[in-house]
Amino acid sequence: MPSRTSATSAKAVRAAGKSSPSRKPGKGKLPGKKRETPWALIGAGVAIVALIGLLAYSLVPKYLDQAAIREAQTDLKEWVPTAENQDPSEKIDGVVKQEYPAGLHVTAEQRVAYDKSPAFGGPHDSAWANCTGTVYAKPIRMENAVHSLEHGAVWITYDPDKVDAAGVEKLSNYVKDRQYSMMSPYPGLDSPISLQTWGHQLALDSADDVRIKQFISALRENPYAYPEVGASCSNPIFDANNPPPFDGSPYGPEAVPMDGAGLTPDPAELGGGSGIPGLPNIPVPGGLPAGQ
Repeated sequence: MPSRTSATSAKAVRAAGKSSPSRKPGKGKLPGKKRETPWALIGAGVAIVALIGLLAYSLVPKYLDQAAIREAQTDLKEWVPTAENQDPSEKIDGVVKQEYPAGLHVTAEQRVAYDKSPAFGGPHDSAWANCTGTVYAKPIRMENAVHSLEHGAVWITYDPDKVDAAGVEKLSNYVKDRQYSMMSPYPGLDSPISLQTWGHQLALDSADDVRIKQFISALRENPYAYPEVGASCSNPIFDANNPPPFDGSPYGPEAVPMDGAGLTPDPAELGGGSGIPGLPNIPVPGGLPAGQ
């Protein structure tokens, strides 16, 4: 049995515990710190998100634009010419074809009494309009443009009063930076849009018309459909930013007739190329024939 002394001691300890002042909550612990908001980390996160958004805003439209251009400039295999099917455009509804004499040059001061508007063949200036995927902001002189067609180019024209900005952008996708292609506004067109290659023309109402791609696939650089196979489309002396101006006024009696009466055909053109292996076709400044 526990002794009386032990029992007395236990009672004393319990009594002391009851009489001791109770501890306040938290007493004996380190003082707590107030949690601070990590503003620097939050700011960095916001900046990263904003940067990602800015890059997406900047890059996604460019990616989509490039995708649209690639799609527009991919030829349709079933419309690409072959030895067995030399002119697939014959199956495109609305294409007008006409034969024209080649290699007939006029000077920079002369006009040709073209029988079509826009013209797609006949006498032309000795200097061709640059057709290396050039999208002209201004109407260009027809005599220069026709020479580009003789080199195998496609020329897209549109009436700026009939085709809206979205339509112009769609048309330009077929041309931008693509060799043997060019595009320019053409005031007073009978139709909103007209496509030309040498001896071929197609009038259209909409930039969404599927025949645009068919026409380009069939006729751009079609070696069976234009006179100067192998001729260059680059022309460093033709100012794409300030081209010879378009003249839509009626022809006078001094205009060169479509049959080229009085002109001597340039024999170098009839065989295509410059006539000198490895030498690109460059027109001579001043409007003189240079084998082109």
